[in-house]
Amino acid sequence: MKTDTISCFGQGVSPLNILLAEDDIRLGELIVYMLKKKGGYQVEWVTQGDDAFDYALHAHFDILILDWMLPGEEGVRVASRLRQQGYAGAILMLTAKDALQDRIEGLDSGADDYLVKPFEIEELLARLRALARRNFAPIQEQIVHIHTITVNLTNRTVHDGEKEIHLTPREYQLLELLIRNKGQVLSREVIFERIWGLNSDVSMKTIDATVKLLRKKLNGDGETEIIQSIRGVGYKLDD
Repeated sequence: MKTDTISCFGQGVSPLNILLAEDDIRLGELIVYMLKKKGGYQVEWVTQGDDAFDYALHAHFDILILDWMLPGEEGVRVASRLRQQGYAGAILMLTAKDALQDRIEGLDSGADDYLVKPFEIEELLARLRALARRNFAPIQEQIVHIHTITVNLTNRTVHDGEKEIHLTPREYQLLELLIRNKGQVLSREVIFERIWGLNSDVSMKTIDATVKLLRKKLNGDGETEIIQSIRGVGYKLDD
């Protein structure tokens, strides 16, 4: 899936990083398009409840837009499991269920807001802005040190000593995925699914190209290969 070219790094306010879990393809395509065009947001889109849980738990998203009726695992179950795991991001539940008891169940499962289908895109954007104004970030910063590289997972910045390393959104997502699975070999298929999504139209070669660019930016001392290639399988972060 193509990502906005708006940078998350450098000057200015970072755009929201949103995970959309919606199995209605036409609606999902519309939401992704409008969130990028009107909101300037970064958006990842999955269609399965199990994928929504894994993506939200292992990558950073500011807001999870979660459809109630998802194949694999229902949205309310996904929300509940995420909260049990300590997930601190905002969750907006989408559903055609509009009865009072349904709304109560959705909110009690861990959702922060509830939007009934059909809805206007402008209302969705307004609710996202409202959620973004709340503080869902962890109180303590998450800092990871890899050789001379320091990665702040809370504000998504990367430094080599005092020098800031400017990464593209995809490069940072790849680095964070490797960090959260440090020491484990991630296949190209897993990386492709987690970073670009199953509905992406890019080729698998994009993974190798992104790794090459990321390595070039991280390999400041010219000696330590932080990202290791595992021939015929994929990549892992040096532990």
